[in-house]
Amino acid sequence: MFYREAGQFKTSYEADGQIFPILQDRIALLMLMAAAIVVVPLAASPYVLSAILIPFLIFSLAALGLNILTGYAGQLSLGTAAFMAVGAFASYNFILRIPGLPVLLAFVLGGLSAALVGIAFGLPSLRIRGFYLAAATLATQFFVVWCLTKIPYLTNYSASGVITAQPIVILGYAFDSPGRKYLLVLGVVALMALLAKNMIRSNVGRSWMAVRDMDVAAEVIGFRLMRTKLLAFAVSSFYCGVAGALYAYAYLGTVEPEAYNLDLSFRILFMIIIGGVGSVLGSFLGAAFIVLLPVLLNVIAHSLALPTNVASNLELMVFGALIIFFLIVEPHGLARLWQIGKEKLRLWPFPH
Repeated sequence: MFYREAGQFKTSYEADGQIFPILQDRIALLMLMAAAIVVVPLAASPYVLSAILIPFLIFSLAALGLNILTGYAGQLSLGTAAFMAVGAFASYNFILRIPGLPVLLAFVLGGLSAALVGIAFGLPSLRIRGFYLAAATLATQFFVVWCLTKIPYLTNYSASGVITAQPIVILGYAFDSPGRKYLLVLGVVALMALLAKNMIRSNVGRSWMAVRDMDVAAEVIGFRLMRTKLLAFAVSSFYCGVAGALYAYAYLGTVEPEAYNLDLSFRILFMIIIGGVGSVLGSFLGAAFIVLLPVLLNVIAHSLALPTNVASNLELMVFGALIIFFLIVEPHGLARLWQIGKEKLRLWPFPH
């Protein structure tokens, strides 16, 4: 984090020097969004859309939700997949039980249901922290999956527990192709990422970061710890719940408890560690890295004709090595490396 020291005033020249890079970033972002909306659906194949881009966007949203809780509020959580499962199953049941309910509204209600569960399991954060809080959120993972498995009403009394998600129809327009699902997911993720960015810059985000840095000092200067922590759990769980609904409806096509296992929670945690803890951009970079790395490793394994047992464990070995590398060498992850690269490019070829 960077803090502005009291008594420092910038000249108009220095202010202009900061405005131009900001304008460049905004223009680059708009160009990227235009390419994502217009070029990608036309140029990408159905396989790239359905197997790479859609899960990348969904995992980015889930990683953003976890980053709000862990990166900005400082509350470690290992139950991200559980909140995603609550959002998916709640959305399914809302659509099933309430005829004519719009799909997007069902996704919002699913996110709100996940937020309520997040508040309930976030209550221990008022007394415990660190690894003890991580163990408490880990209990959320097992409890939610157990409930989804043992309560037949939640799965519409399906014998296998695997149920087909309802078709996505919004205002009479069916999102039944990879291109259409991609545009839907892109719109939802872009909107929620923008809301998260503005929220982090507001008083709410500042209260989260104050509690993260030193909760006792934050309470002394007037921040209410219970309200701040539970709000972080609620917002984070809401984002994860919406991501879980999109994961079931736009990617898997089914709603099943086993899709939201502990492995998914750890994968999302790896995304924010590699991408950058406490960074919105890091959530997207980490998700892209985790989604694309298995594809790259699969290509390398086939090209080198590696044995099957080595190729199957190669992904786990690389993930472990990367986690250790980023924790030791660059704790702020890919987002910090990206920032350093941009600063050097702006000064190149005249570094002085």
